Amino acid sequence: MTQRLGVNVDHVATLRQARKATYPDPVTAAGIAELAGAEQITIHLREDRRHIQDRDLRVLRETVQTMLNLEMAATQEMVKVAYEYKPDMATLVPERREEVTTEGGLDVNAQKDVVSRVVKNLKDGDMIVSLFIDPDVDQVKAAHKVSADRVEIHTGRYCEARTEKDRMRELGRIVDASKAAVKLGLGCAAGHGLNYDNVRPVARIQEIDELNIGHAIVARAVMVGFDRAVREMVEIMRTP
Repeated sequence: MTQRLGVNVDHVATLRQARKATYPDPVTAAGIAELAGAEQITIHLREDRRHIQDRDLRVLRETVQTMLNLEMAATQEMVKVAYEYKPDMATLVPERREEVTTEGGLDVNAQKDVVSRVVKNLKDGDMIVSLFIDPDVDQVKAAHKVSADRVEIHTGRYCEARTEKDRMRELGRIVDASKAAVKLGLGCAAGHGLNYDNVRPVARIQEIDELNIGHAIVARAVMVGFDRAVREMVEIMRTP
């Protein structure tokens, strides 16, 4: 299976918001990413609006030519935002104000009623709904029970593993979770912490059809340009 690359442009907005300027524009970055081979643009509109702004979502909805994936908290405020702008896909993620970035997967088992209600609301709005979860088969089963269309497997522990043994153990958890998802009829993506050095083993997992990568591509783009950074990632993903 050829995986699609979802480029997360949040950190382009992070750089812009550092000075409250009008540049660099994540909308421009998204256009370049698509021309370079990205098949999805991913953004996280956080409740505190620390990087992506409502304006970015509005303009991206008007300009993205592939798929627009909106990462969002499972709140009624964000459901209203999703209904207003209608992304192609909404990915429910956990969100804490004090975190630097998303630190783990959504605990679907602990929030079944809330997540189930939000999933239904979003699906009623003709959006594909994905849940960002840890590589845990029980969480995959819970995602299926709340009628999500897809899951995105959190790859953070795999990326942060310091030893080969730990890395292979975490990779095995990702494989098990992705197999469970597909067996239950769920689409399966992966993301968080993936970079040019660690992405290939995850890209080889046949059950995973999408990778969402942001920070590594934006960091690489500072050095070589956005077009090249995206093309290099696409090439690595598609190299056996």
